Amino acid sequence: MILHGYWRSGTSYRTRIALNLKGLTYAQAGVDLRTGAQRSDAFRALNPQGLVPALEVGPEQGGPVVLTQSPAILEWLEEAFPTPPLLPAAPADRARVRAMAAVIGCDIHPLNNLRVLTALRTTFGADQAAVDAWAASWIAPGFTALEALVARDGGDWCFGDAPTLADCYLIPQAYSAARFGVAMDAWPRLAAIVARAEGHPAFAAAHPDRQPDAGPAA
Repeated sequence: MILHGYWRSGTSYRTRIALNLKGLTYAQAGVDLRTGAQRSDAFRALNPQGLVPALEVGPEQGGPVVLTQSPAILEWLEEAFPTPPLLPAAPADRARVRAMAAVIGCDIHPLNNLRVLTALRTTFGADQAAVDAWAASWIAPGFTALEALVARDGGDWCFGDAPTLADCYLIPQAYSAARFGVAMDAWPRLAAIVARAEGHPAFAAAHPDRQPDAGPAA
């Protein structure tokens, strides 16, 4: 497998975590969003949408095929490589984990990704302080809701005592929150999970700073 992504992309980050939790071996091909590599003809041949990540799957994993959109990739990983599971067994519990992931994947992350922030700066003239305030205005209510969900269903991790898809989404968003100056103090349960992930090999290896294409912040 080849993961085409960007070191600091939250969607690439969550995909790396899931691949690592599954114990899968994969190569990485960096797509530098700062230089517009995602808009190149070569990358659009892989993903016509021009977004990361894209996962090339070889014949040994049921390909050749290119998978796009991180939710679809993570669901494919769960179906193709069910052990260890990233979703619980009971259907209602699976829905709860997916809902936790969607709080981030649908309601927080899309509003503070690179395309949106670039538009704020170039189209609306926002300075860094305004960009940070914009991001915080979506992160804070989302994390408050997620904190309540974890209070109901969590243990060592977002749901129970083993990592799930929800944790794959949470950790990159917490990394992004730090970039925008959003401290985790208001969400102690989420902060405890973030701290736990720092010592977990699968999460630690997925950290942006440890990726082969890592570079200075844009």
